[in-house]
Amino acid sequence: MSHPAEVRVVSQRFDDAAASTLAGYRASEGFRALEKALAMTPAAIIDEVKQSGLRGRGGAGFPTGMKWSFVPAQSAKPKYVLCNADESEPGTCKDRLILERDPFSILEGMAICGRAIGAQRGYVFIRGEYRYLIEIMERAIQEAYAAGLLGKNILGSDFEFHIAAHSGAGAYECGEESALMESLEGKRGIPRLKPPFPAISGLYGGPTIINNVETLASVPHIILGGGAWFAAFGPPKNGGTRLFCLSGHVQRPGVYELPLGFPMKRLIEEIGGGIPGGRKLKAVVPGGSSTPILTADEALNVNLDFDSVAKAGSFLGSGGVVVVDEHACMVEFALRIMRFYRHESCGWCVPCREGTNWLELTLRRFHGGGGRQQDIDLIRGVSENILGRTFCPLGDAAAMPTISIVQKFRSEFEDHLNGRACPSAAGNGTGA
Repeated sequence: MSHPAEVRVVSQRFDDAAASTLAGYRASEGFRALEKALAMTPAAIIDEVKQSGLRGRGGAGFPTGMKWSFVPAQSAKPKYVLCNADESEPGTCKDRLILERDPFSILEGMAICGRAIGAQRGYVFIRGEYRYLIEIMERAIQEAYAAGLLGKNILGSDFEFHIAAHSGAGAYECGEESALMESLEGKRGIPRLKPPFPAISGLYGGPTIINNVETLASVPHIILGGGAWFAAFGPPKNGGTRLFCLSGHVQRPGVYELPLGFPMKRLIEEIGGGIPGGRKLKAVVPGGSSTPILTADEALNVNLDFDSVAKAGSFLGSGGVVVVDEHACMVEFALRIMRFYRHESCGWCVPCREGTNWLELTLRRFHGGGGRQQDIDLIRGVSENILGRTFCPLGDAAAMPTISIVQKFRSEFEDHLNGRACPSAAGNGTGA
């Protein structure tokens, strides 16, 4: 679904059915960026990406060019480029569209990254539930090899780069970069201690760059159009466009590509068509279920870029914007979020394993009518004790939205204790 306010960069081929084939991709400037990159020095490629202001589109928002620059020029071990296609964040479904409709942009972006850091091998790690997309990606890889766009002497140069697709087993934890590498190595997908960081010691102990699907798919456009061109779409230090996944209580849910800095109010009301039935906005999840929730007032006064959302007390995250109307019960919303993270916890560390389980049980009891006054502060207190005390960010992902819900919607917890009607009784539940 498209809208006149969109700026189609990464999504420019989404409506072209032929773009998922090599012939169709090459007919729309496909692999011209790689050809251009092969005539550039690795340092020049990295500088172009730095100038673009591209920040990771998977959740952390770390500057991509800076990450690439951390890889040492010389290494005794092979270097690797990993595409994180383990899109498991609730509220997020953008990478699926790139994998399905523009797979060669991912391969081209990975090859350019390989050229920039001196890697000869890359892997696309695809979420286990995206089984049908693995077939699309493997077909694209085969076509690229047959055309001499992967393998040795790419486009007549001395550059060699190989890519293989790999399926995960459906674990949310493998979206975390170190757990992803463990899984790729054939081990259980659990996080590693850091440091060392992947750019120094990653897959099989070699320097490794891990970028999200959308991040890598942006790279060919940056090389072709120039870093300054891409940066001009967004505010300073927030270059380019990004794909926003709009869901929840809106008339027109969908994936929309917008310039960073686009007002949240316009996304909900203009692009999303507003809330059905004339109901009022209660809250917004700005960047996937792991991000702290925003109240209606906060959301309607924030722009969709990394720094603005951070200033408002949350994160742009994976771009999964979930709209919540006045009929949603925030206690139930917190329960749904915690149920997910309790199920997906790998169990490696105690605060996450035990804390998420305890919180789910308490929230279920509370929402079911068995709550106690002290539970409200206990829910927040346990969440705060999980925060920052786990091996990987999954514990933080469970804790941060819970803390924000208790803090900003405490009155709804009080209402449940005092026998007032649950807001969802007036509607149809959270819709989340």
